[in-house]
Amino acid sequence: MAANNLAKIQFYEGTNEPVVPEIRLTRGNDGTTGQAIFIFEKPQALSSITEGEITGMRMIDSEGEIMTREVKVKFVDGEPMYLEGTYIWKTKSDFDRFMRFANSYAKSNGLGYSEKK
Repeated sequence: MAANNLAKIQFYEGTNEPVVPEIRLTRGNDGTTGQAIFIFEKPQALSSITEGEITGMRMIDSEGEIMTREVKVKFVDGEPMYLEGTYIWKTKSDFDRFMRFANSYAKSNGLGYSEKK
């Protein structure tokens, strides 16, 4: 896979987030709705070298971009420690598209996944 085809996540347009998140998926009983929660511990996006306001999380791959504006900062002892982004899907096609991104992101970062029963 060429470097420009790597899947990536951005909080600031044009700036890739190097910290790889923990990703938790939940799905509704019918399988068409659900959410993916991305938890970044000490992300670069919260470092003092980063300027600007985080207005969303962009998930970018060779197919294009998926965007969510559901982003929260969690503080520990008054310091920003975690960035949590939530992507919600409401159709099977949205879920399928998200899973294609997730697989591409996993391959780009040498990751695997495990199912929790």
